[in-house]
Amino acid sequence: MIDFAQQLLVAARMPADKAAAVADILVEGDLQGHTTHGLAQLPGYLKEIESGSMRVEGDPEVVNDAPAALTWDGRRLPGPWLVLQAMAAATERARTLGTGTVVIRRSHHIASLASYHARAAREGLVLLLACSDPNNASVAPFGGLDPVFTPNPISAGWPTGAAPVVVDISTSATTNGLTNRVHQEKGRLPAPWVIDGHGQPSDDPAVLFADPKGTILPLGGLDSGHKGYGLSLLVEALTGGLTGHGRADAREGWGATVFLQVIDPARFAGLAAFERQTGAVVDLCHASRPARTGQAVRLPGEKGDALAREQREQGVVLHASILPALKPWAEKLDVALPG
Repeated sequence: MIDFAQQLLVAARMPADKAAAVADILVEGDLQGHTTHGLAQLPGYLKEIESGSMRVEGDPEVVNDAPAALTWDGRRLPGPWLVLQAMAAATERARTLGTGTVVIRRSHHIASLASYHARAAREGLVLLLACSDPNNASVAPFGGLDPVFTPNPISAGWPTGAAPVVVDISTSATTNGLTNRVHQEKGRLPAPWVIDGHGQPSDDPAVLFADPKGTILPLGGLDSGHKGYGLSLLVEALTGGLTGHGRADAREGWGATVFLQVIDPARFAGLAAFERQTGAVVDLCHASRPARTGQAVRLPGEKGDALAREQREQGVVLHASILPALKPWAEKLDVALPG
């Protein structure tokens, strides 16, 4: 599937190195089970390339460069490629300074945040990653009806001496990708994660498209959504605030503003000491008596890691909607569908 995705992107005039990075990150999302943020995004990317809204040539522009901090204008280049480039730059600085931070304004969409963390953990590094899209709004502040935020994901991954811990959460109750998919399938959400335009909670994503439009609730919902609201504000500060570009500026189209920080434990107490402590916490969590019989406690990222290993051996299982959405592009770009 990586080859298929890369061929489509190259046929759409994306340079091979960028296409390889984008294809790798998108398929990684599907391998981990994040099917709304894997190859499901590729038709949208191809459409953005065709319209010129996603640029494919060139490099990011350096806005500011300090020893441990780097600010880029992403120039609406492919988000997964930009994030991998930023990881490399942040890692180089972290190896010397302990930390390296890169923030990116005007990136295009960066796909599933969870797709990046195993790469850093394999190198003995901690990766913090967050993004927002100042061009859109679908999440209201806690207690409000008018949307201000996107789902504003925030994520972190770190080594443990075994499988890494990977935390990837939206600061809203659900994502745009899931609500759009469930709405198209005329289904219902697992819980009342949205409110209609009159402030009534609902499990029907159709309220997001009604008049007046509803919104996605902050993480925590009606009971404790002030927590998700606070996290959304934090992501806005780390992304739009640090890049100097966000909701105060004119909209340009689907994209992302990115915060990325790499921490090298070797420059603190040492990687062995770090993994001794994080590994002990993992062991304690695994040893905790399960609240439900037969459902052992697991760590964030374990399910995705196990699924990815299984699918690398047996083949990736795509959501039923993905290949039909890619078929017209394959025909248009003269790329053979996978058998």
